[in-house]
Amino acid sequence: MVIKRIYLLSLLAASVSLAACSNPSAASEGHGSKQSKPNIVIIYSDDVGYGDIGVYGAKGLKTPAIDQLAAEGAQFTDAHCTAATCTPSRYSLLTGSYAFRNKAAVLPGDAPLIIDPQLPTLPKMLQQNGYRTAVIGKWHLGLGRGNINWNERVGPGPKEIGFDYSFILPSTGDRVPTVYMENQQIVGLDPNDPVEVSYAENISDRPTGMERPDLLKMGADPQHSGTITNGVSRIGYMKGGESALWEDETLADMLSTKAKEFIGAADDKPFFLYYALHDIHVPRVPNSRFVGKSGMGPRGDAILQMDWAVSELMDALAQQGLLENTLVIFTSDNGPVLDDGYADRAVELLGEHKPSGDFGGGKYSVLEAGTRVPTIVYWKGRIKPGTKSNAMLSQVDLYASFASLVGHSLAGNEAPDSFNMLESWRAASTESRPYLVEEAYAFAVRKNGWKYITAGGATPDWLAVKGVRAGWGTSPRLYHLKEDMAEQQNVIGEHTSEAQELASLWEEVRTAPTRPDYQKQQ
Repeated sequence: MVIKRIYLLSLLAASVSLAACSNPSAASEGHGSKQSKPNIVIIYSDDVGYGDIGVYGAKGLKTPAIDQLAAEGAQFTDAHCTAATCTPSRYSLLTGSYAFRNKAAVLPGDAPLIIDPQLPTLPKMLQQNGYRTAVIGKWHLGLGRGNINWNERVGPGPKEIGFDYSFILPSTGDRVPTVYMENQQIVGLDPNDPVEVSYAENISDRPTGMERPDLLKMGADPQHSGTITNGVSRIGYMKGGESALWEDETLADMLSTKAKEFIGAADDKPFFLYYALHDIHVPRVPNSRFVGKSGMGPRGDAILQMDWAVSELMDALAQQGLLENTLVIFTSDNGPVLDDGYADRAVELLGEHKPSGDFGGGKYSVLEAGTRVPTIVYWKGRIKPGTKSNAMLSQVDLYASFASLVGHSLAGNEAPDSFNMLESWRAASTESRPYLVEEAYAFAVRKNGWKYITAGGATPDWLAVKGVRAGWGTSPRLYHLKEDMAEQQNVIGEHTSEAQELASLWEEVRTAPTRPDYQKQQ
């Protein structure tokens, strides 16, 4: 079986990688040079499409920092997040489990924590292996257990699933509450001006976008026309917390500062940083340094701001002498979207730029551009500069791959959908995952160049308004990606045996509740 072959190769990869990482002389000279395990940084951008980055074919704008990362590391052309929306992808990244197993979907801003604190997680695993851990940036995985009191420490949250330190946006920039939380408490909160949040009714003493569109920096659709803070209307309603409100224009700067502070506190203990950028998610309100610089309006300017954030982080690693002992992954949580609730002229100013590259779909879509995202891996001295890999990879495999990297044996209930693909992530191998699962409002399975899409019902009106090709229908579909990367020709009628094989594989994956037996014995 192909899966069995991957498992045997994984064992070999683990032994090779552990031998390399157990050699202290391979660590960098300077701060943290006594570490035998590398630091790990995941730069998780938001809504960045396959074609939004220079080295992936961006037109009309430049991303020099990210392009340099690719020139000095490895660029992947067939690497995927697990879902075409953010919460499910983040869930899979941190748990090594497909989000559909927990019915994880895009969450409102006051949702309870979607990751069970009893569940094994990537940061917990790294903690157990001597790492200090941090999440900085967008969270959107829920907090507490429901009926949140925002004026005290909110738990469970990042701490309970394995992060020693957290500085987060509780949900997303387009949802209330629009405050930072540090170690699960609102930053700068005046106790005499407590925060209240509702997604059911308007409890706010602030105007809404529907009531006062004249106060807005940009127009918004009805969903995004709730409470106005900083001249932007959001989803939901928020009262109080005036001293704690963020400014959208300085959001990237704040997150960058916190990331650099965490890196600057490095010692002989390795660290894991999950750096979840807000860019280029809506509302796109970049700093004045970037406004008008892309020629594509706020969306293009936000891409420039994102590239700046990557540059700042890499400079911080260099200043601390950590480049030779830090594995850096730049990627995205899902594919691109242009019109996502705010009138920022993303469509009108696009020009020749193709956010999805040559692929079909985008955010919310089960087509390739929904989950095929720019992915670059950098590790100075360990990854050959300028490497380009077409290995088919999934972010759900980062858990098992990092476990191999640090010498951790996975328990039977740990990371049930995660394969050890470490050598492929390090671009030391071009071995692909045996199959790939893509999730949107339908599911897709890829294997041997074929892609099977399950029935997903009629395309909802709200998706059609966004101009995104959904990719599913009321009956299954089959595409031959080697000949039809844009997924234009449904060939299920001519290739019934291939369709049946992938349909059976999907049923096997869908109904498997735990790690396969052969991996339990790893």
